[in-house]
Amino acid sequence: MESQLPRPHGTSRAATLWLLHSIAAIALAACSMSDVQGAHGNETDRLALLEFKAKIIVDPLSVLSSWSSSHHYCQWHGVTCGRRHQRVTILDLQSQELSGTISPHIGNLSFLRVLDLQNNSFYSRIPLEVGHLSRLLHLYLNNNSLSGPIPPSLSSCSNLVSTRLHNNKLQGYVPANLSSLSKLRELWMGDNGLSGEIPLSVGNFSSLEYLHLGNNKLRGTVPDTLGNLRNLIFLSLAKNNLVGNFPSSLTNISSMEALDLAINQLVGSLPLDLDITLPNLQFLSVMYNRFTGSIPKSISNMSQLNDFQITSNSFTGDVPSFRKMSNLLFLGIGSNYLGRGLANDLDFLCSLTNATNLYYLGIGNNSFGGEVPKCIGNLSIILDMFVLEGNALSGTMPSSIGNLINLEVLSVSLNNFSGSIPPEIGNLKKVKELYLAYNMFTGEVPHTLGNLSI
Repeated sequence: MESQLPRPHGTSRAATLWLLHSIAAIALAACSMSDVQGAHGNETDRLALLEFKAKIIVDPLSVLSSWSSSHHYCQWHGVTCGRRHQRVTILDLQSQELSGTISPHIGNLSFLRVLDLQNNSFYSRIPLEVGHLSRLLHLYLNNNSLSGPIPPSLSSCSNLVSTRLHNNKLQGYVPANLSSLSKLRELWMGDNGLSGEIPLSVGNFSSLEYLHLGNNKLRGTVPDTLGNLRNLIFLSLAKNNLVGNFPSSLTNISSMEALDLAINQLVGSLPLDLDITLPNLQFLSVMYNRFTGSIPKSISNMSQLNDFQITSNSFTGDVPSFRKMSNLLFLGIGSNYLGRGLANDLDFLCSLTNATNLYYLGIGNNSFGGEVPKCIGNLSIILDMFVLEGNALSGTMPSSIGNLINLEVLSVSLNNFSGSIPPEIGNLKKVKELYLAYNMFTGEVPHTLGNLSI
């Protein structure tokens, strides 16, 4: 039976006074209960922090020296509390040179929204109790020495927005149940020792914008379900053991800005319409795979692209124009079978003169023939590495090479260059590495080479 307050008798004034008294009594009781709960919660947080501190074995900067009874725990270094309940909402101890294990009692900080322990030397396993942090928004454990599996209990942190576990020593599979984290925008698990296949459920991350699984031991094919991630901006699957063709489903993600599939065992050709399907792409790397066919001509229209890396594949044929790619910073197309041994093979170099911020140009170890065009002297003034070695280039080295005054590495070895070494190379006073061997140069070595710092 529900309890009832006694009914008032008498005048309306008495009734009003009774009502105000009742409201005040109820409010006072509620505040008392809140105080009891708050005090209990505060003690839970304080003890959890002390248990965390007890697991730290190295603290060279003495950042935990303030963690003592002489200070309220909300004033401890790295601790932030909410104003209302004085509960810990942020634990930020990033880059403090700490070493130790992460205490399971971390899971008792039930109001925690940010846990940032990145750039330290934490080791051993990620405690399962992290899954108790239902309010957690940001979990940053990257750049430590954590090992063992990724706890599936992380899927219980339903409010997670960003999770960074990269650059540790984590092993095991990518937990399939993590895909239930519908609010997750960033998932960084690269640079670990994760194995197995990429789970099909990865396509269920409806809000995901950044996915880094590179530099692990993942195998199998790239799941087509990745194409469901329509908000994805960054995807790295580089340096794994992935097989199969270029994942065509990725061309559904028009928001993609960076795609890194380097150092796998992928085969087949690149999609022909990348300029249409991935119009916002700025970074594309497929180097060190087994791709074949020609470089799609549509690459010429990808005006946003600033980094294009296809080194060490089996691409053949002509290189398309880069005239529209004025944002290009890095072009690596070496170690393929590009070119036909013809006089106009290097005409594409002249289209690169619009890329005024280009700093790396690698076209070595291909099948390019003909002469190096004089227009190379109009390449980016900040170009610091130019590699042409291992082709079938002939004729004389153009004197305009001397215009590239910020070059630090120049390699033209293993070609068929003839004539004299242009004295203008002496203008390249920043050169640290110069490779001219295995050509047919004649005449004396120009004295201007004495200007170089090598």
